[in-house]
Amino acid sequence: MPTYKLTYFNLKGRAELSRYIFAYGDIKYEDQRVDQAEWAKIKPTLPFKQVPVLEVDGKILSQSFAIARFLAREAGVAGKTSLEQAQADMLVDTIFEPVVLVPWREQDEAVKKEKIEKMFKDTVPGWLANLEAYLGDSTWFVGDSVTWADFQWHIASVVLDTLKPGFLKGYGKLEALRDRVGALPKIAAYLKARPVTPM
Repeated sequence: MPTYKLTYFNLKGRAELSRYIFAYGDIKYEDQRVDQAEWAKIKPTLPFKQVPVLEVDGKILSQSFAIARFLAREAGVAGKTSLEQAQADMLVDTIFEPVVLVPWREQDEAVKKEKIEKMFKDTVPGWLANLEAYLGDSTWFVGDSVTWADFQWHIASVVLDTLKPGFLKGYGKLEALRDRVGALPKIAAYLKARPVTPM
């Protein structure tokens, strides 16, 4: 059994998808959460000077989606066929689109609020409509079982709901999918036990 160490800040952010996969797959790992002082020390030692990184038996992987994709295969949630895997990859990228538009580092609260309101007005409705249509009457986004794309949906929808509570009103299928993921026993246990962080 490989040994895993996931290194990131004490935030959900770009490591959370991997943490969901670890939890669902019941895979043991070291969840190393570094502060700014620790980050300054380890940054020069990393291949691309960024986190998250996943150490697998001493070998380091960078890039959040590359890490999560690898773990999804290890945990059996990448998709059952090559086509399903490509569909899950597509959805993970698509679901992330508005999250990356959120001006997380904007210091001016008025500017930040304006940008978020614009995103919910101009980008989010079409994004939701497309995802709702893609999901249709299926239980999960891809195939007949949960994949990492469903985990990505849970993470993104919860994040966006903190910015605009009730943003899923009118998208019952997507809301039900979020609830299904959150009710998976191992995911529910992880959500209950994880550290409380601002984002």
